[in-house]
Amino acid sequence: MPARADGSPGIEGRERAVVGCVILAAGASTRLGRSKQLLELGGMPVIRRVCEAALRAALDDVVVVLGHDAEAVRAALPDAGLRLRAVRNEHYREGQSTSLVAGIRTVHPKADAALVLLGDQPEIRVEAIDAVLARWRSDGGDIVQAAYGGSAAHPMLFDRSMWPELEAATGDEGARGIIARHRDQRVLVEVGGRPPRDIDTAEDYERIKASFGSGTGRPAH
Repeated sequence: MPARADGSPGIEGRERAVVGCVILAAGASTRLGRSKQLLELGGMPVIRRVCEAALRAALDDVVVVLGHDAEAVRAALPDAGLRLRAVRNEHYREGQSTSLVAGIRTVHPKADAALVLLGDQPEIRVEAIDAVLARWRSDGGDIVQAAYGGSAAHPMLFDRSMWPELEAATGDEGARGIIARHRDQRVLVEVGGRPPRDIDTAEDYERIKASFGSGTGRPAH
């Protein structure tokens, strides 16, 4: 597999490269007052919906980072064998960056890229994940991010060459701060529709819950 000087694969090697996924699900849901990862949507917990989308996409490895209410969230994960694993971040109270680091360090050791999802975005679409992944495999940059009508949002993917900077992040910086410093290395992929919404408050939950009210178990986009 042709590789660059930093050890990450060149464009020629990306077609067969292993790609992992990190789902950040460690937050304490302080604004909501209960674990948002466990809220029900269409008969399924929020975190399970995010995991199911990742598992239906063309990803090789899925890591869920747990923290607050870890065992209850772990119990809500789908049974997907070795393809889905959970890691507990004991430092989740120190900010989202600690969960990002825990996830990056846990993905498949041969992974050449990692796609990041949020555990409170149940509207994430398989098609958006696959579009970002396909762009990285073809001719994408070191950072590939979905866009919705020109507005960047999740999912976002980081080539292995970017991982040292991800691992150096602190506090609540997360991945967005790194993207802000490397916009010239980012490629946007227009996926259409509306961006997946976070669940931070009871009002957010009710709005998203209403979009799952058609009986299909899937949001209306």
